[in-house]
Amino acid sequence: MTRHLKAQPLTAAAFAPYGDVMEASGDPDKLINQGKCGRFHDRARLDFSDGVAGISIFKGEKESLPLTLKMVERHPAGSQAFVPMSADPFLVVVASDDNGVPKDPVAFLTQPGQAINFLSGTWHGVLTPLSEPGLFAVIDRIGDGANLEEHWFDTDYVIER
Repeated sequence: MTRHLKAQPLTAAAFAPYGDVMEASGDPDKLINQGKCGRFHDRARLDFSDGVAGISIFKGEKESLPLTLKMVERHPAGSQAFVPMSADPFLVVVASDDNGVPKDPVAFLTQPGQAINFLSGTWHGVLTPLSEPGLFAVIDRIGDGANLEEHWFDTDYVIER
C-alpha cells in the first residue's frame, strides 16, 4: 500500500512544531551598515546537547516530484539548519514523534529566500533540492558520539505537488 502526501507551501506557522523558518519577512529588527542593511535577528533556535556548532556545505542531488519517501531521520543531540546557497526551492519533509517512531509525515515546498532549522529530535526527510546546484550551508552539531537515528517506513509515501 502507498500513501500520498501533497506538498504544501512552507509557512512559519505550519512548520513551528518541527522547527524554524528563517526568512527576511516583515520589518527587520534593526538597520545596520549605515541603514543599508536590515538585520532579521536570531531567527533559529539552535540547540546542541554537547559539542559545538559547525557550518558545513552539503551538495545534494536534484530530485523531482512525485517522489517516494521511504525513510526519515533525526538528530537527538542537536538542531540542524539548512540554508540554500541559491534562490531555488527545495522539499522539506517532517514527521511527528510517537514514542520514538515517526508518524503523520508532512511535506513542504520552500519559496526563494526561505531556509529552515529542524529542532533537536525532529524526524525529517533527507536533503531534497529540486534544482541544481543543490548547495546548502548546514549549521549543526559537531562532536563525538552518535547523533543520527533512521526510520524506514513499512509503507511508502508518494509526495506530489
